[in-house]
Amino acid sequence: MSLLQVTWADPATGARGYLVIDRLVRGVSSGGLRMRAGCTLDEVRGLAEGMTAKEALNYDPGARYVPLGGAKGGIDFDPYDPRAQEVLTAYLYAMSPYIERFWTMGEDLGLRQSAIDAAIEKIGLQSSIQAVYPLLDDEQKARKRLAAAFAVTVDGVSLDELVGGYGVAEAALAGIEHLDLRNPTAFVQGFGSMGGATARYLAKAGVKIVGLADVHGVIANPDGLDVETLLLSRDSHGAIDRTELRPEDRELDRDRWLDVEADVLVPAATSYAINQDNAHAVKAKLIVEAANMPVTAEAEAKIDALVIPDVVANSATNSWWWWTLFGDIDATAESAFAKIGTNMRRLVAKIVDKPSPRAAAAELAAAAVKEIEQRFRQS
Repeated sequence: MSLLQVTWADPATGARGYLVIDRLVRGVSSGGLRMRAGCTLDEVRGLAEGMTAKEALNYDPGARYVPLGGAKGGIDFDPYDPRAQEVLTAYLYAMSPYIERFWTMGEDLGLRQSAIDAAIEKIGLQSSIQAVYPLLDDEQKARKRLAAAFAVTVDGVSLDELVGGYGVAEAALAGIEHLDLRNPTAFVQGFGSMGGATARYLAKAGVKIVGLADVHGVIANPDGLDVETLLLSRDSHGAIDRTELRPEDRELDRDRWLDVEADVLVPAATSYAINQDNAHAVKAKLIVEAANMPVTAEAEAKIDALVIPDVVANSATNSWWWWTLFGDIDATAESAFAKIGTNMRRLVAKIVDKPSPRAAAAELAAAAVKEIEQRFRQS
Protein backbone atom coordinates (compact mmCIF):
# COMPACT_ATOMS: atom_id res chain seq x y z
CA MET A 1 0.00 0.00 0.00
CA SER A 2 1.42 3.36 -1.02
CA LEU A 3 1.98 6.00 1.62
CA LEU A 4 0.37 8.80 -0.44
CA GLN A 5 -1.48 9.11 -3.77
CA VAL A 6 -2.40 12.46 -5.29
CA THR A 7 -4.52 13.02 -8.41
CA TRP A 8 -4.55 16.35 -10.27
CA ALA A 9 -6.56 17.77 -13.17
CA ASP A 10 -5.69 20.77 -15.31
CA PRO A 11 -8.83 22.83 -16.03
CA ALA A 12 -7.23 24.54 -19.04
CA THR A 13 -6.31 21.42 -21.04
CA GLY A 14 -8.02 18.50 -19.33
CA ALA A 15 -4.65 16.91 -18.61
CA ARG A 16 -4.49 14.66 -15.57
CA GLY A 17 -1.51 14.10 -13.33
CA TYR A 18 -0.52 11.82 -10.49
CA LEU A 19 1.96 11.63 -7.64
CA VAL A 20 2.57 8.47 -5.66
CA ILE A 21 4.90 8.38 -2.66
CA ASP A 22 5.57 4.73 -1.89
CA ARG A 23 7.84 5.23 1.11
CA LEU A 24 9.72 7.91 3.02
CA VAL A 25 13.20 7.43 4.44
CA ARG A 26 14.35 10.16 6.80
CA GLY A 27 11.23 12.01 5.63
CA VAL A 28 12.18 12.10 1.93
CA SER A 29 11.36 10.16 -1.25
CA SER A 30 12.94 10.07 -4.71
CA GLY A 31 11.53 9.44 -8.17
CA GLY A 32 11.23 11.13 -11.55
CA LEU A 33 8.36 12.77 -13.38
CA ARG A 34 7.17 11.46 -16.74
CA MET A 35 4.78 12.89 -19.32
CA ARG A 36 3.05 10.73 -21.88
CA ALA A 37 -0.42 10.47 -23.33
CA GLY A 38 -2.19 7.62 -21.58
CA CYS A 39 -0.22 7.70 -18.32
CA THR A 40 -2.29 6.17 -15.50
CA LEU A 41 -2.34 6.13 -11.73
CA ASP A 42 -1.67 2.36 -11.72
CA GLU A 43 1.40 2.96 -13.88
CA VAL A 44 2.73 5.66 -11.56
CA ARG A 45 2.04 3.49 -8.51
CA GLY A 46 4.06 0.64 -10.00
CA LEU A 47 6.89 3.00 -10.88
CA ALA A 48 6.94 4.38 -7.33
CA GLU A 49 7.26 0.89 -5.91
CA GLY A 50 10.10 0.27 -8.34
CA MET A 51 11.85 3.43 -7.16
CA THR A 52 11.85 2.15 -3.59
CA ALA A 53 13.65 -0.96 -4.86
CA LYS A 54 16.12 1.03 -7.03
CA GLU A 55 17.07 3.23 -4.12
CA ALA A 56 17.47 0.31 -1.72
CA LEU A 57 19.56 -1.81 -4.12
CA ASN A 58 22.28 0.84 -4.05
CA TYR A 59 22.56 0.90 -0.26
CA ASP A 60 26.11 0.97 1.04
CA PRO A 61 26.37 1.17 4.86
CA GLY A 62 29.74 2.92 4.56
CA ALA A 63 28.58 5.63 2.14
CA ARG A 64 27.38 9.15 2.89
CA TYR A 65 24.33 8.62 0.69
CA VAL A 66 21.58 6.63 2.36
CA PRO A 67 18.86 5.54 -0.09
CA LEU A 68 15.65 7.53 0.09
CA GLY A 69 12.10 6.23 -0.22
CA GLY A 70 10.52 5.67 -3.62
CA ALA A 71 8.09 7.98 -5.41
CA LYS A 72 6.96 8.84 -8.94
CA GLY A 73 5.03 11.49 -10.78
CA GLY A 74 3.15 11.17 -14.04
CA ILE A 75 1.23 13.48 -16.37
CA ASP A 76 -1.25 12.14 -18.90
CA PHE A 77 -0.46 14.54 -21.75
CA ASP A 78 1.38 14.52 -25.07
CA PRO A 79 4.91 15.94 -24.52
CA TYR A 80 4.96 17.07 -28.17
CA ASP A 81 1.89 19.28 -27.66
CA PRO A 82 2.85 23.00 -27.74
CA ARG A 83 1.08 23.42 -24.39
CA ALA A 84 3.24 20.77 -22.69
CA GLN A 85 5.45 23.25 -20.82
CA GLU A 86 2.38 25.08 -19.49
CA VAL A 87 0.87 21.79 -18.32
CA LEU A 88 4.15 20.81 -16.66
CA THR A 89 4.35 24.15 -14.85
CA ALA A 90 0.74 23.89 -13.64
CA TYR A 91 1.32 20.34 -12.39
CA LEU A 92 4.48 21.28 -10.51
CA TYR A 93 2.75 24.28 -8.96
CA ALA A 94 0.00 22.00 -7.68
CA MET A 95 2.59 19.54 -6.31
CA SER A 96 4.87 22.24 -4.87
CA PRO A 97 4.06 21.47 -1.18
CA TYR A 98 5.30 17.91 -1.72
CA ILE A 99 8.37 19.03 -3.70
CA GLU A 100 9.28 21.47 -0.94
CA ARG A 101 9.28 18.85 1.81
CA PHE A 102 8.95 15.22 0.68
CA TRP A 103 9.51 14.52 -3.03
CA THR A 104 12.82 14.88 -4.91
CA MET A 105 12.35 14.50 -8.62
CA GLY A 106 13.94 14.83 -12.05
CA GLU A 107 13.40 13.98 -15.71
CA ASP A 108 11.79 10.80 -16.93
CA LEU A 109 10.03 9.66 -20.10
CA GLY A 110 8.83 12.60 -22.19
CA LEU A 111 10.55 15.30 -20.13
CA ARG A 112 14.01 16.85 -20.02
CA GLN A 113 15.59 18.13 -16.83
CA SER A 114 15.94 21.57 -18.43
CA ALA A 115 12.14 21.78 -18.87
CA ILE A 116 11.58 20.77 -15.25
CA ASP A 117 14.16 23.26 -14.00
CA ALA A 118 12.55 26.09 -16.00
CA ALA A 119 9.14 25.30 -14.51
CA ILE A 120 10.56 24.96 -10.98
CA GLU A 121 12.14 28.41 -11.28
CA LYS A 122 8.94 29.93 -12.64
CA ILE A 123 6.85 28.76 -9.68
CA GLY A 124 9.42 30.01 -7.19
CA LEU A 125 10.92 26.81 -5.80
CA GLN A 126 14.65 26.39 -5.13
CA SER A 127 15.15 23.10 -6.91
CA SER A 128 13.42 19.90 -7.95
CA ILE A 129 15.43 18.12 -5.24
CA GLN A 130 15.23 20.70 -2.45
CA ALA A 131 13.50 18.27 -0.07
CA VAL A 132 16.82 16.46 0.39
CA TYR A 133 18.80 19.58 1.33
CA PRO A 134 18.17 19.28 5.10
CA LEU A 135 19.91 15.87 5.00
CA LEU A 136 23.16 17.31 3.62
CA ASP A 137 26.15 18.11 5.82
CA ASP A 138 27.07 21.17 3.74
CA GLU A 139 24.24 22.20 1.44
CA GLN A 140 26.12 24.88 -0.50
CA LYS A 141 29.13 22.69 -1.13
CA ALA A 142 26.92 19.79 -2.19
CA ARG A 143 24.87 21.92 -4.59
CA LYS A 144 28.02 23.33 -6.18
CA ARG A 145 29.36 19.79 -6.63
CA LEU A 146 26.17 18.66 -8.38
CA ALA A 147 26.10 21.78 -10.55
CA ALA A 148 29.71 21.13 -11.54
CA ALA A 149 28.80 17.55 -12.51
CA PHE A 150 25.90 18.78 -14.64
CA ALA A 151 28.30 21.10 -16.45
CA VAL A 152 30.51 18.18 -17.56
CA THR A 153 30.24 17.00 -21.17
CA VAL A 154 31.68 13.84 -22.70
CA ASP A 155 32.22 13.84 -26.46
CA GLY A 156 29.49 16.41 -27.05
CA VAL A 157 26.86 15.05 -24.64
CA SER A 158 26.27 16.24 -21.07
CA LEU A 159 27.22 13.81 -18.32
CA ASP A 160 23.74 13.81 -16.79
CA GLU A 161 22.36 12.43 -20.08
CA LEU A 162 24.95 9.64 -20.16
CA VAL A 163 25.12 8.12 -16.70
CA GLY A 164 21.86 6.16 -16.91
CA GLY A 165 22.63 4.62 -20.27
CA TYR A 166 26.20 3.90 -19.25
CA GLY A 167 24.77 1.83 -16.40
CA VAL A 168 22.41 0.00 -18.76
CA ALA A 169 25.32 -0.74 -21.09
CA GLU A 170 27.37 -2.11 -18.19
CA ALA A 171 24.44 -4.32 -17.16
CA ALA A 172 24.11 -5.52 -20.75
CA LEU A 173 27.82 -6.28 -21.03
CA ALA A 174 27.65 -8.28 -17.78
CA GLY A 175 24.72 -10.24 -19.24
CA ILE A 176 26.58 -10.79 -22.52
CA GLU A 177 29.56 -12.18 -20.61
CA HIS A 178 27.31 -14.40 -18.49
CA LEU A 179 25.65 -15.87 -21.60
CA ASP A 180 29.01 -16.03 -23.43
CA LEU A 181 27.58 -14.31 -26.52
CA ARG A 182 30.19 -14.03 -29.26
CA ASN A 183 30.20 -11.00 -31.59
CA PRO A 184 26.91 -9.79 -30.08
CA THR A 185 24.43 -7.50 -31.80
CA ALA A 186 21.94 -5.19 -30.12
CA PHE A 187 18.71 -3.33 -30.82
CA VAL A 188 17.78 -0.28 -28.73
CA GLN A 189 14.14 0.82 -28.64
CA GLY A 190 14.11 4.51 -27.71
CA PHE A 191 16.90 7.00 -28.40
CA GLY A 192 16.48 9.60 -25.67
CA SER A 193 18.91 10.07 -22.79
CA MET A 194 18.78 6.44 -21.64
CA GLY A 195 18.63 4.71 -25.01
CA GLY A 196 21.11 7.03 -26.68
CA ALA A 197 23.79 6.57 -24.04
CA THR A 198 23.16 2.82 -23.90
CA ALA A 199 23.73 2.56 -27.65
CA ARG A 200 26.87 4.73 -27.43
CA TYR A 201 28.57 2.68 -24.75
CA LEU A 202 27.57 -0.69 -26.14
CA ALA A 203 29.01 0.38 -29.49
CA LYS A 204 32.20 1.60 -27.80
CA ALA A 205 32.51 -1.83 -26.16
CA GLY A 206 32.34 -3.54 -29.55
CA VAL A 207 28.66 -4.52 -29.61
CA LYS A 208 27.20 -3.96 -33.09
CA ILE A 209 24.05 -1.80 -32.91
CA VAL A 210 21.93 -3.22 -35.72
CA GLY A 211 18.75 -1.26 -34.99
CA LEU A 212 17.35 1.80 -33.23
CA ALA A 213 13.76 2.93 -32.76
CA ASP A 214 12.51 6.43 -32.08
CA VAL A 215 9.09 8.09 -32.13
CA HIS A 216 9.10 8.19 -35.94
CA GLY A 217 10.05 4.61 -36.70
CA VAL A 218 12.89 2.09 -36.91
CA ILE A 219 16.39 2.44 -38.37
CA ALA A 220 18.21 -0.82 -39.10
CA ASN A 221 21.43 -2.07 -40.62
CA PRO A 222 22.72 -5.63 -40.10
CA ASP A 223 26.27 -4.35 -40.53
CA GLY A 224 25.82 -1.81 -37.74
CA LEU A 225 24.61 1.80 -37.48
CA ASP A 226 26.77 4.89 -37.05
CA VAL A 227 25.57 5.44 -33.49
CA GLU A 228 27.79 8.42 -32.71
CA THR A 229 26.60 10.47 -35.69
CA LEU A 230 22.96 9.70 -34.95
CA LEU A 231 23.41 10.46 -31.25
CA LEU A 232 24.87 13.90 -31.83
CA SER A 233 22.19 14.87 -34.38
CA ARG A 234 19.02 13.77 -32.52
CA ASP A 235 16.51 16.35 -31.27
CA SER A 236 15.47 17.07 -27.67
CA HIS A 237 12.94 14.22 -27.72
CA GLY A 238 15.45 11.67 -28.99
CA ALA A 239 14.24 11.71 -32.60
CA ILE A 240 16.85 10.66 -35.17
CA ASP A 241 17.72 13.07 -37.97
CA ARG A 242 16.96 11.01 -41.07
CA THR A 243 19.23 13.19 -43.20
CA GLU A 244 22.19 11.65 -41.34
CA LEU A 245 21.35 8.11 -42.45
CA ARG A 246 23.68 6.32 -44.85
CA PRO A 247 22.40 4.73 -48.07
CA GLU A 248 22.69 1.25 -46.59
CA ASP A 249 20.60 2.10 -43.50
CA ARG A 250 16.99 0.91 -43.76
CA GLU A 251 13.88 2.65 -42.44
CA LEU A 252 10.99 0.53 -41.11
CA ASP A 253 7.60 1.33 -39.61
CA ARG A 254 7.35 1.95 -35.85
CA ASP A 255 5.51 -1.30 -35.19
CA ARG A 256 8.28 -3.40 -36.76
CA TRP A 257 10.88 -2.89 -34.05
CA LEU A 258 10.77 -6.54 -32.99
CA ASP A 259 11.41 -7.65 -36.59
CA VAL A 260 15.07 -6.64 -36.36
CA GLU A 261 17.09 -9.64 -35.20
CA ALA A 262 19.60 -8.96 -32.43
CA ASP A 263 21.15 -10.92 -29.56
CA VAL A 264 20.47 -8.12 -27.08
CA LEU A 265 17.22 -6.16 -26.86
CA VAL A 266 17.14 -2.92 -24.87
CA PRO A 267 13.62 -1.49 -24.44
CA ALA A 268 14.39 2.11 -23.49
CA ALA A 269 11.12 3.89 -24.26
CA THR A 270 7.68 3.26 -22.80
CA SER A 271 6.33 0.96 -20.12
CA TYR A 272 4.60 -2.27 -21.23
CA ALA A 273 6.36 -2.18 -24.64
CA ILE A 274 6.75 -5.97 -24.56
CA ASN A 275 3.46 -7.57 -23.65
CA GLN A 276 1.48 -10.75 -24.18
CA ASP A 277 0.48 -9.61 -27.67
CA ASN A 278 4.02 -9.29 -29.03
CA ALA A 279 6.09 -11.50 -26.72
CA HIS A 280 6.12 -14.24 -29.37
CA ALA A 281 8.12 -11.93 -31.67
CA VAL A 282 11.03 -11.51 -29.26
CA LYS A 283 14.10 -13.29 -30.61
CA ALA A 284 16.80 -11.84 -28.34
CA LYS A 285 18.77 -13.97 -25.91
CA LEU A 286 19.17 -11.07 -23.48
CA ILE A 287 16.72 -8.28 -22.56
CA VAL A 288 18.01 -5.35 -20.53
CA GLU A 289 15.26 -3.09 -19.21
CA ALA A 290 16.40 0.50 -19.73
CA ALA A 291 12.82 1.80 -19.53
CA ASN A 292 10.66 1.44 -16.43
CA MET A 293 8.43 -1.64 -16.53
CA PRO A 294 8.86 -2.30 -20.28
CA VAL A 295 8.15 -6.04 -20.04
CA THR A 296 4.87 -7.21 -18.55
CA ALA A 297 4.76 -10.23 -16.26
CA GLU A 298 2.63 -12.12 -18.82
CA ALA A 299 5.18 -11.45 -21.55
CA GLU A 300 8.17 -12.39 -19.42
CA ALA A 301 6.61 -15.79 -18.70
CA LYS A 302 6.54 -16.47 -22.47
CA ILE A 303 10.02 -15.22 -23.33
CA ASP A 304 13.02 -17.55 -23.52
CA ALA A 305 15.64 -14.94 -22.65
CA LEU A 306 17.61 -13.66 -19.70
CA VAL A 307 15.90 -10.48 -18.46
CA ILE A 308 17.89 -7.99 -16.39
CA PRO A 309 15.15 -6.00 -14.62
CA ASP A 310 14.78 -2.23 -14.64
CA VAL A 311 15.30 -1.82 -10.91
CA VAL A 312 18.89 -2.92 -11.50
CA ALA A 313 19.66 -1.95 -15.09
CA ASN A 314 18.43 1.66 -15.13
CA SER A 315 19.18 2.66 -11.54
CA ALA A 316 22.39 4.57 -12.32
CA THR A 317 20.81 7.94 -13.13
CA ASN A 318 19.12 8.14 -9.76
CA SER A 319 22.15 6.92 -7.83
CA TRP A 320 24.54 9.25 -9.67
CA TRP A 321 22.59 12.30 -8.51
CA TRP A 322 22.83 11.22 -4.88
CA TRP A 323 26.40 9.88 -4.96
CA THR A 324 27.47 13.26 -6.35
CA LEU A 325 25.32 15.41 -4.08
CA PHE A 326 26.34 13.58 -0.89
CA GLY A 327 30.01 13.47 -1.90
CA ASP A 328 30.57 9.76 -2.50
CA ILE A 329 31.99 10.55 -5.95
CA ASP A 330 33.64 13.57 -7.54
CA ALA A 331 31.96 15.80 -10.12
CA THR A 332 33.79 14.11 -13.02
CA ALA A 333 32.90 11.61 -15.72
CA GLU A 334 35.74 9.33 -14.63
CA SER A 335 34.49 9.13 -11.05
CA ALA A 336 30.87 8.63 -12.15
CA PHE A 337 31.62 5.89 -14.68
CA ALA A 338 33.92 4.02 -12.31
CA LYS A 339 31.32 3.96 -9.54
CA ILE A 340 28.47 3.05 -11.89
CA GLY A 341 30.44 0.27 -13.57
CA THR A 342 31.51 -1.31 -10.28
CA ASN A 343 28.05 -1.08 -8.76
CA MET A 344 26.23 -2.40 -11.83
CA ARG A 345 28.53 -5.38 -12.24
CA ARG A 346 28.10 -6.20 -8.53
CA LEU A 347 24.30 -6.12 -8.73
CA VAL A 348 24.03 -8.08 -11.97
CA ALA A 349 26.36 -10.77 -10.62
CA LYS A 350 24.00 -11.30 -7.69
CA ILE A 351 20.93 -12.00 -9.84
CA VAL A 352 21.87 -13.56 -13.20
CA ASP A 353 22.37 -17.08 -11.83
CA LYS A 354 18.99 -17.12 -10.10
CA PRO A 355 15.88 -18.77 -11.63
CA SER A 356 14.24 -15.34 -11.73
CA PRO A 357 16.60 -12.34 -11.75
CA ARG A 358 13.60 -10.09 -11.14
CA ALA A 359 12.57 -12.00 -8.02
CA ALA A 360 16.20 -12.06 -6.85
CA ALA A 361 16.46 -8.28 -7.25
CA ALA A 362 13.22 -7.84 -5.30
CA GLU A 363 14.60 -9.98 -2.47
CA LEU A 364 17.83 -7.96 -2.37
CA ALA A 365 15.86 -4.71 -2.31
CA ALA A 366 13.55 -5.91 0.48
CA ALA A 367 16.52 -6.94 2.60
CA ALA A 368 18.15 -3.54 2.07
CA VAL A 369 14.93 -1.69 2.98
CA LYS A 370 14.74 -3.70 6.19
CA GLU A 371 18.37 -2.92 7.03
CA ILE A 372 17.87 0.82 6.41
CA GLU A 373 14.73 0.88 8.57
CA GLN A 374 16.50 -0.92 11.42
CA ARG A 375 19.43 1.48 11.18
CA PHE A 376 17.29 4.57 11.58
CA ARG A 377 14.99 3.02 14.13
CA GLN A 378 18.02 2.51 16.37
CA SER A 379 19.58 5.94 15.76
